[in-house]
Amino acid sequence: MKKSIFVFAGMALLVVMAQVKSAAQELVWEEAGRGNSNIRTVLVNPDNPDQIYIGRKGSLLKSEDAGNTWRVILSLQGENKEVNFLLNASQDKNSLFAATAGGLYYSPDAGARWQRIFRGKSYLENECTSLAVLASSIYLGTKGGLFISQDNGRSWHKETGVLGKSRILAVAVPGEKTGRIYVACVEGVFMSEDAGKSWQRIFVSNPTEDGEASEENIEDNDKEEKTSIIRYIALDPGNPDYLYLASSRGAYLSTDRGKTWNMLSSYGLLSRKVDFLLASQDSRIYAITKSGIFRYEGERWQELSFKLAAQKINFLVLDKEDNLYAAADKGLFKAKIARTINNQPVSGFSLYSQGEPGIKEVQQAAIRYAEVEPDKIKKWRQQAAHKALLPTVNVGIDRDTGDLWHWESGSSTKPEDDVLRSGRDSIGWDVSLAWDLGELIWNDDQTSIDVRSRLLVQLRDDILDEVTKLYFERLRVKAELDGLALEDRKKRFEKELRIAELTANLDALTGGYFSEQIK
Repeated sequence: MKKSIFVFAGMALLVVMAQVKSAAQELVWEEAGRGNSNIRTVLVNPDNPDQIYIGRKGSLLKSEDAGNTWRVILSLQGENKEVNFLLNASQDKNSLFAATAGGLYYSPDAGARWQRIFRGKSYLENECTSLAVLASSIYLGTKGGLFISQDNGRSWHKETGVLGKSRILAVAVPGEKTGRIYVACVEGVFMSEDAGKSWQRIFVSNPTEDGEASEENIEDNDKEEKTSIIRYIALDPGNPDYLYLASSRGAYLSTDRGKTWNMLSSYGLLSRKVDFLLASQDSRIYAITKSGIFRYEGERWQELSFKLAAQKINFLVLDKEDNLYAAADKGLFKAKIARTINNQPVSGFSLYSQGEPGIKEVQQAAIRYAEVEPDKIKKWRQQAAHKALLPTVNVGIDRDTGDLWHWESGSSTKPEDDVLRSGRDSIGWDVSLAWDLGELIWNDDQTSIDVRSRLLVQLRDDILDEVTKLYFERLRVKAELDGLALEDRKKRFEKELRIAELTANLDALTGGYFSEQIK
């Protein structure tokens, strides 16, 4: 029995994946790292897309010909050799920062010369995870807290409170003039509107409850991160008020600087655990999950990594020529993103009811099948009113067989003399027509029609109520099925079975119309 369930679930999964693949735009990925593997992060010069930097364990590499050739510009010594994050200064694209597991490195000339400008007092503070650079200050995130420098890295001070003790996951700044700074850590998301002088928490990270960590398959080595759903934070470069949050439960969006949050639809995601988010200039959202790379289009996610030969993807970046770079375990990969003309959002209801008849069509089909149309009563009333115009027809017939006569021939020798014979039948008939003109105003059939009308309306309401409940319950079950993890085969099978049952019930009420209309 279990084997058949798994086979059924696997077949359903293949169908879903085939549909998603056909709907999504398949990208052509090319390997741009020239054999360099275990790429942790990538950076493309915003002004010069041919200038690319990649960070991997032990070294930082640079290409000046769009990835055709690479050379090492920074080698890291010691045990902590991971390059976690790369950043160009917004005011000077030749200023290059490298956040590593052994401190923060800075190059003023695009990687020709380097100096370490930050080193922590412990191994947690020493491991830099992210940073944001402004003209007046540098905000550096580490596993041991948030550090701020206001003199170009010559001196640093550590934030107090939660941000001084928590692991920093991402730092984002919408611009020099806004004064706002966003910091994502395992304790939540914090915002400062006065360049870091004061902070307020705008998103709370709830610790994972019993069983949730295993359900989400969280594989982070750091125990502190296991208690947080937060993974990354990203800003929309086209709208500074838009903020995106990657979490183990999905992707969140805030359109009011973090005051309120809404979870984006997870339709199309094979895993709800989102590790990374990237927002482009045209407000498109790209996500990394353990299943691959996805793009958010019209309230659904479309996979872009079908032909990407990588198992673990760590980082994404877009250049100004719409080239998408993916830093992965198998190397650096590049794909050209095509812009679409129509990118209007589609409601979640439209997505789950796409290719199926609408509720009104299904209700009309059920009414026709049960023969409970409202016009039926109206037709009855018209026919009852016209009844008075037709007369009552009476036809009468009378038959008289009592006229007998006797023939006397005068001979006693001839046969049949003196025989009493019956005469011809005497038949009479009549036709009469009668009208009851009073029935033009009222007739007794109207009372019977009123009774039947009430029964018909009640029956029709019961049918419509049942059809409506089945229709929308089926949509809810489809949404619940989409939100289940692939590993939860038992629940997925139960949801698929329930959808089949609801479909059969709708067919029974519509005479098979529902299934016939599904595309």
